[in-house]
Amino acid sequence: MKFGIYYSYWEKEWSADCLRYVEKVAKLGFDVIEIAAHHVDHYSPAHLAEIAKAARDNGIAITAGLGPSPQRNIASPDPEIRKAGRAFFEHALANIARLDVHTIGGALHSYWPVDYSRPVDKAGDRARGVEGIASLADFAGNLGINLCCEVLNRFENHVLNTAEEGVAFVRDVGKPNVKVMLDTFHMNIEEDSFGQAIRTAGPLLGHFHTGEANRRVPGKGRLPWHEIGIALRDIGYNGAVVMEPFVKIGGGIGSDIKVWRDLSGNADEAQMDEDARRGLSFSRYILEA
Repeated sequence: MKFGIYYSYWEKEWSADCLRYVEKVAKLGFDVIEIAAHHVDHYSPAHLAEIAKAARDNGIAITAGLGPSPQRNIASPDPEIRKAGRAFFEHALANIARLDVHTIGGALHSYWPVDYSRPVDKAGDRARGVEGIASLADFAGNLGINLCCEVLNRFENHVLNTAEEGVAFVRDVGKPNVKVMLDTFHMNIEEDSFGQAIRTAGPLLGHFHTGEANRRVPGKGRLPWHEIGIALRDIGYNGAVVMEPFVKIGGGIGSDIKVWRDLSGNADEAQMDEDARRGLSFSRYILEA
């Protein structure tokens, strides 16, 4: 396994420049940094090259996360929105390929977070999502990128809420570079068993996010990490394990994630660095064992 962290842990806005965090995560001992793919489109070719060089120089791999907006939803019932979503995905995937990214995860099959003030059509959204991801898979595959469709909790999305649903979706897509993505925060809400969910995903598990039930770094909560580690080892998972803690209020990130109180203990950046380092040590010890 390779262990990483989402740079937004330190930030209040998704659009923050990830460059300053590449060296930081390397010094903290991580193997991977995860970035927000939807903002890479705003980077110049020169800046993309600078980020790629920093990653190479620091021995850091880059993965990407994406929660498409409603206007970029490839499963929308509106064909014009689906068309716009496809164009956005092609542009974003081409850009992250310049960073040598081989894994992108998130609500790729839908949009995030879902607007529940409107009626939802789970069957229709799922069918259009399968079609949209299947049509995008070869484009991504030609860039060497795996599309990892994230299983989310019921409050953020309605299409894929369990590992079982994620596996069925990926099998219906039927493309070798389309995988399941699981996240311990969402699993804590939806799954009967962490271990069984991971084993259900099995060889289709392409990306894995970690965080406590309250979104703190691993080791600062109550999740059954031994059970999670045993299951990951049982299926021979050797992909990225990326912690995705959100602990600070404010900005677009705090609003989107619904962080309404400071979960960091009023930590400054140095203390947040130390918490991340300890979360990494804990994760390596428990999950790799």
